[in-house]
Amino acid sequence: MARILLLSNGHGEDLSGALLAQGLQQQGHSVQALPLAGLGSAYRKADVPLLGRSHEFSTGGIGYTSLRGRLTELLQGQVLYLLRRLIRLLRHRHRFDLILVVGDVIPVIAAWLSHRPVATYLVAYSSHYEGTLRLPWPCGALLKSNRFKAVYSRDQRTAEDLSQQLRRPVTFLGNPFMDSVLTAATPPPTSTQRIGLLPGSRRPELEQNLLLLLQLMELLPSKPPCDVDLALVPSLDDDSLQRLSNRIGWRLENGVLQRDGAVSINVRRGAFGAVLQNSDLVIGMAGTAIEQAVGLAKPVLQVPGQGPQFTAAFAEAQRRLLGPTVFCAPGESGSHEALEASAELAMALLDRCHGDPAFQQQCQVEAQRRIGEPGGGPRMAAAISALLP
Repeated sequence: MARILLLSNGHGEDLSGALLAQGLQQQGHSVQALPLAGLGSAYRKADVPLLGRSHEFSTGGIGYTSLRGRLTELLQGQVLYLLRRLIRLLRHRHRFDLILVVGDVIPVIAAWLSHRPVATYLVAYSSHYEGTLRLPWPCGALLKSNRFKAVYSRDQRTAEDLSQQLRRPVTFLGNPFMDSVLTAATPPPTSTQRIGLLPGSRRPELEQNLLLLLQLMELLPSKPPCDVDLALVPSLDDDSLQRLSNRIGWRLENGVLQRDGAVSINVRRGAFGAVLQNSDLVIGMAGTAIEQAVGLAKPVLQVPGQGPQFTAAFAEAQRRLLGPTVFCAPGESGSHEALEASAELAMALLDRCHGDPAFQQQCQVEAQRRIGEPGGGPRMAAAISALLP
């Protein structure tokens, strides 16, 4: 069977890449991954071998960050790191029958430079942002090259738009990143409302985001009862969480964050999919995780932070991408006024979740329009396999 190399450049891209890799491995192909940014943890968890060592940076990799984040990238040497990854690709390119790109212009350029056949999943771009997608230079010109055997989009609107722009077929088969959350157990019906908190996964931004979410939880009424689940990455262990929460008057007891007069928060590690499935409302400060929530037809309340990733600008772009079931209260990021408005909006959204059938239907419609049908990973893996001799 064929030898395939995955190129991806970010946490969410690595997740989709790992799921695609597993699908291709099941069909008998030999797959390796070269994450251009970050540790490639999703590949490691999926037992997909990496091509060389990887390194984690505080911003999570070159991408959509604040000015401070971009300066941090330069100071931490991410550009030089990227160049070393490109050199590694060029040195080993002849070992592979196909390069599979998951991401944006950076891996597209890298794959084109390899002079190998390429398939591309443009998970980072969507026509929902502006109505007509403006691909960054030189992405459009490269995708027209005969080296690119197939181009897959993240939604149907983008597939139709790019098919016209590139004058070649661009196909939408679904989004592999949804497959990892659809296997979680669906909870039985309950009268208790549930909120899922998503502070993100990149440290130290994770800690800043979590403090902001805890301040928001202090403003929610403790009655009527509301269950709150915090989806937390294992890298923030109990000792670190205890020290962090103590700074603003919270305490961790038997896996539950508590503060007098505030709702209790259940700390859930390694149960991200279950937290999403169980939630009526998701309150988040994340990228791909928010997209997964929308794909599950969950309304989302954003809480913009100070970045470097989940800033007000990032949140605004995310709303354009994911549509009218993603909400954000007015006010300056992190201000008490904005948190109060967020608390009021959260309670209003919970009421709509249980008492507004039209709103529930809207969430279902937007899930299909923005994310698509489940099973994107197997469908895309089968299509990529069909490209191979």
